[in-house]
This record gives sequence, C-alpha cells and structure tokens, in this order.
Amino acid sequence: MPSLDSLQCRRSLEAAGKTYHYFSLPAAAATLGEIDRLPVSLKVLLENLLRWEDGVTVRREDFVALAQWLNTRSSEQEIQYRPARVLMQDFTGVPAVVDLAAMRDAVARAGGDPQRINPLSPVDLVIDHSVMVDRFGNDQAFAQNVAIEMQRNGERYEFLRWGQQAFDNFRVVPPGTGICHQVNLEYLGQVVWTRDEDGDTYAYPDTLVGTDSHTTMINGLGVLGWGVGGIEAEAAMLGQPVSMLIPEVIGFRLTGRLNEGVTATDLVLTVTQMLRKHGVVGKFVEFYGPGLDNLPLADRATIGNMAPEYGATCGFFPVDRITLDYLRLTGRSEERIALVEAYAKAQGMWREHDSPDPLFTATLELDLSQVRPSVAGPKRPQDRVALGDIGASFDLLLETSGRKQQTDTPFVVAGESFSLKHGAVVIAAITSCTNTSNPSVLMAAGLLAKKAVERGLKRQPWVKSSLAPGSKVVTDYLERAGLTAYLDQLGFNLVGYGCTTCIGNSGPLPDAIGQTIADNDLIVSSVLSGNRNFEGRVHPLVKANWLASPPLVVAFALAGTTRIDMERDPLGYDAQNQPVYLRDIWPSSAEIAAAVGRIDGEMFRSRYADVFTGDDHWQKIAVSAGDTYQWNAGSSYVQNPPFFADIGQPPAPPADIEHARVLAVFGDSITTDHISPAGNIKASSPAGLYLQSLGVQPEDFNSYGSRRGNHEVMMRGTFANIRIKNEMLGGEEGGNTLHQPSGERLSIYDAAMRYQAEGVPLVVIAGKEYGTGSSRDWAAKGTNLLGVKAVIAESFERIHRSNLIGMGVLALQFVGEQTRQSLGLNGTERLSIRGLGADIRPHQLLTVEVVRSDGSHGTFQVLCRIDTLNEVEYFKAGGILHHVLRQLIGS
Repeated sequence: MPSLDSLQCRRSLEAAGKTYHYFSLPAAAATLGEIDRLPVSLKVLLENLLRWEDGVTVRREDFVALAQWLNTRSSEQEIQYRPARVLMQDFTGVPAVVDLAAMRDAVARAGGDPQRINPLSPVDLVIDHSVMVDRFGNDQAFAQNVAIEMQRNGERYEFLRWGQQAFDNFRVVPPGTGICHQVNLEYLGQVVWTRDEDGDTYAYPDTLVGTDSHTTMINGLGVLGWGVGGIEAEAAMLGQPVSMLIPEVIGFRLTGRLNEGVTATDLVLTVTQMLRKHGVVGKFVEFYGPGLDNLPLADRATIGNMAPEYGATCGFFPVDRITLDYLRLTGRSEERIALVEAYAKAQGMWREHDSPDPLFTATLELDLSQVRPSVAGPKRPQDRVALGDIGASFDLLLETSGRKQQTDTPFVVAGESFSLKHGAVVIAAITSCTNTSNPSVLMAAGLLAKKAVERGLKRQPWVKSSLAPGSKVVTDYLERAGLTAYLDQLGFNLVGYGCTTCIGNSGPLPDAIGQTIADNDLIVSSVLSGNRNFEGRVHPLVKANWLASPPLVVAFALAGTTRIDMERDPLGYDAQNQPVYLRDIWPSSAEIAAAVGRIDGEMFRSRYADVFTGDDHWQKIAVSAGDTYQWNAGSSYVQNPPFFADIGQPPAPPADIEHARVLAVFGDSITTDHISPAGNIKASSPAGLYLQSLGVQPEDFNSYGSRRGNHEVMMRGTFANIRIKNEMLGGEEGGNTLHQPSGERLSIYDAAMRYQAEGVPLVVIAGKEYGTGSSRDWAAKGTNLLGVKAVIAESFERIHRSNLIGMGVLALQFVGEQTRQSLGLNGTERLSIRGLGADIRPHQLLTVEVVRSDGSHGTFQVLCRIDTLNEVEYFKAGGILHHVLRQLIGS
C-alpha cells in the first residue's frame, strides 16, 4: 500500500489484544471537513483512496471531490479504485484463466519471464456453474449429476487445476461445494480485511469485484463489491485500478417489519420493481432506516443479490449488530468479529438504531408491512405480479400471443396418463444464490412440503422439480430440522450444489413432454427461486418464467399450473377429496423461526474446514506441470485465444471506421444473454456444426457456458440466441441476418466471416439498455472476434459498455431524441464514423456518415461512450489486457 498519506491520517486501534494500523476517516476530516454523513459506501471508497494515494493514480483532489460530494450529491470526478480481492465463478473464470495462460505465452515469446503474469490481488474461483439437472426426483440424482458433471468437464477442470498450482494468489473451490456468492457470504467475506506489511498489520474494508453480476450479494454483509466483466477482473488481478466516476448514491429507507406469510423474496421483488421504476443504472443504492433492525442478514443478502435486476452497481447495507451476529452464526473467529466491530466504529461505518441518516442523491422509502406475496415474470425480474394475479397475467400473455382460444385445450402427452395445457408448470426449481442463501425461505419450503405431504398432496407428474442449494450447510440444516424427507417425497431431491436452473442448466425435459410442447407450440411455465427469468434463459422450450420464493416453488409444483389464483383456488385435494389451499399449508413465522433457530456455527465450521480440497473426483484429475500451459490442439473446451497474437507490434493509432456494414439491428433491452453464448448448443447452429466437425456428438455438447474457454465455439455462438430478434429480418427470432449487398440470409457468424473475408468492418445498431443482464465477458469478446468495430445504441448497461471498450470495440450512443427509427436505419446502409484519432477523448461527439442503398447520403452525431481517461488508453492499446501486457513486456 504505497500511500503518501498527505493528510497524515494513519492511526492504530486495538481489537482482541492485537494492534492494527489503518487510515482514519475522522483524522482525514480534519483537513477535508465534515464527512460523517457521507453514505457508508462512499466512506469505503474514500478510505481506499487514502490508502492508495501515490500522487499519480490517486491524488489529493480525489479526496476533496469525495468530501465535496455532500454539497453536490453527484460528481464528475474520475477515481482509481483498487478492490482488496477478486471473486470468480467457473463460466467466467475459465476464460479469464485462459487469458492469463495466453498472456504467459506472449511474455515467453517476447523473451520475458512468464512468472511475471500472476494475480497481484487474491483471487478465489468457485466452480459452481457447471452442474446441470440431468437427473432429478430421486435419491440418486445428486451422485449421478456429479458423475456426469465430472465426465463432461474433465478438460476444463484439468485446466483449472493447472491454474491452481501455476499461479500465485489464486485459489479454486472445487465443484460440488456451493454457489460462489453463498460461499463468499458464509466463508470468504471478512468485512474487514487485513494485510501484513513491514512487520505491521493493516486493517481496511473488505472489498471486491467479481466476474458475476450477482457479486453484489455480499453487500448484505457490509462488504462493497459488484460485478465486472471478466476482462475488467483480469486487469484488477494484474494490478490495474478500476476506473470509475464517483457515483450518485440512492438512499432506500426501510421502516416497519414484514407481515406474517411474507418472505424475503416478496420483499426483493418489490424493491426491484421500485428501483427499476426510479432508475438507478450506474448508481449505488444504500439501505438505511429503522426497518434494518427487523431485517435478518440473509434477507439483506437477498436484496443485495438482485442489484443487477434493479440496475444498480450495488445494493449496500452498513455494518451493525446483525452483521456481527451473522459472522458468529457462520463460524467466523471471535478475533475477526472483534476487529470488525472496532474498525467499523472507529471509521464511522457502524450503524446504530438512532444513527443520523446519511445524505443521499435521492431517496425512496418502503414500509415493510406493505409488502405482499409476489412473483415476477414472465420475462423480466422487475415485472412484479401480485401472487393472486399470476393467472390473469398468464391469460394476458396468451391473448397477446394469439393463443387465447386454446386456453383450456388439453394436449395429450404420448405414453403418459396426463395432458398438458398452456400454463403448465414443467420446471419447478429451488435454485440460485438469491434464495438458497436464506435459511428462512428454505425452511419455509421444507415446512410447506411437510404440511403438503401430511395432507396427501403430490407433485404433478409433468413437473421437473429440483433442489440445488448454495452450500452444503443447507443440506445440514434441512436435515437437522427433519424436513429433507418431505422435500424428497415431493420430488425436490438434492440435484447438486451450484447455479443450475437460473442460468439455463435446467437440463432436458422428459422427451415426451418436450415433444408435446414443441409439436403444439405450447406456452408453458417454469417457476424458480432465482434472479433471472429472461426469455430463452431457463429452457429453450419454456417461454414463461416466473421468479418466486422457495415455498411458492413447492406450491406451484403441487398445482402444476400458473393459470391459478393461489389465494383463492385449491392447490389440490386430500384423501377425503377436500380442497387444500395454500393458506392451509403455509408455515407460520413462529414455525420458521423455530426451524432456523436450530442452525449453529459448527455446521459452517465443519463444512468449510477443507473447502479447497474437493472430493475424490477432483483429487484424481491429472495435472500438467509448468509455468506455461501445454495447450491441447484437439480440445473442444480450452484453446489458446488469438487476442495476443500480435502483441509484439506497436498498436496502430485509432482511425476512422470506413464504409462499415450493419451486422444486425436490435430493439430495446438486448441482454448479454442475447449477445453472449449461453444455454444449450443447437446441433444445426454454427457452434454445433463446428463441434460435430471435431467428432463431438450432440448429446455431448454440454452448454455454451462450459465451453467459454474455446473461442471457436464462443464466436460462433455470439448473437446466436434463439430468442434474439434482428429487425433486418422483420423481427424474426434467431441469430440470423442479411448479408449486404447480396441480401442473402445467413447466420450472423457466417455473415461476419464473409464480411471479414471481404475486408468489411461491421457495426451493430440497437435501442435502449443494450447489454443489460449478467456480466458476460464473451458478449464483448465475441463481438470483437466477429469483426464488429462499434455498437451504436440509445443507452448501455454499465458492465457491457465497459467490456466493449475493454475489447477495443467502440460504444457509441445516439444523441438527444435520435434513434434508429428516427434516422431511418434499417441495416442496408454503409456507415463511416469520423473523428477518431490519437487525440480521442472521453464523451467526444463523433460524426456518422450514412450512404443508403438508394445512393442518398446523410450524417448524424453520436456520443462516444469512452467514459474515462483510463478507458482512452485501453482503447488505444486495443483493449485493457493488451494495455497491461504491453506494459509488462515493455518493462
């Protein structure tokens, strides 16, 4: 920590008999003026700047700008933020480690020492995204899914084990342990981090960036963290600061307490709807108010988790007594707990019931007693629907899709004694970090299952049900509460520890059910306790996806349909043919509290004692040695990417883009799920055909996510989502386009390759909120490899905009009221982008020249969304990793 300490604010404190040094905010206030009412999240940023002051990347004016924020409640000051650590999951982690390995190769080719490529910040990679629900509904499902996972992912896991031994500061949590965010919450997160330097121990806030947008779940623990693309995370690992503007902070005041029968899931869906409506993209959200006294830490983590869904950079909760109680519950040491309390109080980061409210850019308020049971869907997490209205909401979906006349039509399933109707629940999954971190909703699901079994209810036979907890501790406490057997009886057997249905790893539907849906174009439903329900994400055959609490997931599995009013209609009938309603089997708050009260710290200590060891499958993986990776040319999972092939050459200065063609024209809310390869690989797709050319059979394709270490697969799957709509084809679904000027209909990949052969640069045109959703680095990497030089959109989601610049792709924004429609852009044009050069600067206006297919000409202006001076340097170098690598080779 090379701090100049120009404010002379280095101090020491005592905790549990040990002395810690720290950079004191109250001491800094002697120079900066009153800062006590800064939002706590900004106090964390200020401490970070004090600790990293070097006169170059962090200067005194940065401190002053943060102190002055209280006067303006916003700032245009760019700061350089250095998080304490990096968190990865394996889907995004594998390509990051591939890039590190490729960078070692590049350094070796340049005659340097490949050992210079090492994470400088601690990195934890948790393998949690690879398990799929292939087997379900029986007590062998977990063991079978683990065996299939290890067989499918052997090449990837061998590569990660090599990385584990080759890189310093890099730890891997093996598969079958839990979801990275829950492992982070229960074990990795420390709230206050420590580091030994020159014989002294320094204490400072635990901060991080993660390669999953739901990294924000750790905000519930008072740890500032958010999701970044894998590209940014790799740069942070290699010592590059995160360049950012001092954010606006929206205060969300909570009062009251939740009513009987209302869950944390209902609360977070309400919060998400409110914040999306307010507009918090690119902003911090910080929760405060007396309602925090009644909000358990797991509920806070549930709210923090869904920050990407409400659009914020983070959803932060300050440290208080409830934080310490959770640290103690999850088995953290008493020494760490004492340090957290002493440090937070010394820095003015501690919340008491009567603490003065911080000052915010704007505020919202919610009385917790006004929250009602809810679901969200059928396509977006912010579209909250009152529980009783889901049937009417689904009927509206049928009407708008022209299926209203088929509302009650049964479609016979071959070989089965049941039929399917529109609205049938074919997937019911207790899944994802959002809720499987929360003991109250999981115990509620188990208690509801117990009451349902006792009343003689059963899961409907067309429902694929699954339980995928976020950590093994969940299994322990459900078992201790005596609830596992009841969940098993309803088909909610353990299927794996990881992120399953929420990311499209729902696995196949039974053949006859899938065939019936496809043959009759049925609109069927999934109900999942996750955070993401974007179109085409959960399963390609399931068009309506609903987010719900774990107990409601069980209830919908019993009902078997979303065309139901859960508050009025029976879920089923008991042995005496008497109707059983949701209210009859819903557990009371007292019952849930009693079950949660049986959890203790020893469960966590025992489960995390050997968290990095792994099972026999993991231990038996053979690992190649060496500082550089021995690439296997025959691997279909891991290949050496081409990004650094010409790193020895000086980068060409930015130049105008001449006579580009439009690869695709998209509408609003194109997500990174639409752009980046995700989910299943179709046999007839470019990626499927490539894999078959290698001898890989369709049943062994695995998912796009599992093949992120192979650029050949990923570039073929970019823009290949089955639900993406290219306006050049009249809004037809699927990843196709029209090659210009031939007008030939091709896959987007094939068209891009033809344009590359013709030497034609490419542009993508889109509407609002381009790149919303998960922080998928391949959404930017694939765009780059297809030859796209610029994306012109009405607005960008934060992470994807940054990732585009980080891969050398221009993010350009329409100015004022102009849109693709107002400018008459239809994809047949040739576009030239003027004003690029060595003097390019943030937020510069550029001119786009248009030559239409009829020969007419026009121009319009766009805003260059290179937002910071650091990003200028990254763009000039060809990308952020290229910038870092050139610096290393040059030095």
